[in-house]
Amino acid sequence: MLSEDKTFTKENLDSYLKALGKEFRKQNGTAIPAEIILIGGAAILVNYGFRDMTTDIDAVIRASSAMQDAINTVGSRFELPAGWLNSDFMKTALYSAALSEISEYYRTFSNVLQVRTVSGEYLIAMKLRSGRKYKNDLSDVVGILTEQYDRGKELGFDDIDKAVQKLYGGWESFPEETIRFLTDLLADHKYLRLFEDIRIEEIRAKEMLIDFENGYPHTLKESNLDSILEALRKKADK
Repeated sequence: MLSEDKTFTKENLDSYLKALGKEFRKQNGTAIPAEIILIGGAAILVNYGFRDMTTDIDAVIRASSAMQDAINTVGSRFELPAGWLNSDFMKTALYSAALSEISEYYRTFSNVLQVRTVSGEYLIAMKLRSGRKYKNDLSDVVGILTEQYDRGKELGFDDIDKAVQKLYGGWESFPEETIRFLTDLLADHKYLRLFEDIRIEEIRAKEMLIDFENGYPHTLKESNLDSILEALRKKADK
């Protein structure tokens, strides 16, 4: 569950989406266009410069059944992993029907595939809702806050709170730890000096979990990741 066989960059992401637009048009024609809303790492690649790559492309996909055939065809052509573009996250607590309403236009490919994305405050809301310590969730929050500040478009708690309210109706479903993480970051613009430290800790956490998974196959689950990671950290710090 932690392997990373393929990486996507800003440049090859656009090339794959371009190929997807062409293939979808070939199979489906132009009468019924398609819409994809990029979220997660793919949306960060589109909107920001602090990340070089992502290992998966999560999206809201609104299209005819021909889209799945087009995705599979492009995946085979470029030797991409199965499900290289998927909407699996829509089955999780991260999904919100409001994503369609708040999404912003990115590009149109082959006059038939419109690609949209999600802006910073909403990405932060989703990253905090997930709060995975072994992925890029927390460093992504820091990176977005820092880059917004550098652009002169600083995001504050009120901006993020509005996004949380819009997507999830409030903070009740958020881990308390991630809420404390956010308020601490925003105090005195602490995020401006913490990105590298947090990213190093995420990489360390992932390496520990990979070692554990190699030693105890089929043990890790979403429900026990945090407790196992905490135990591994305590053991490593002794």
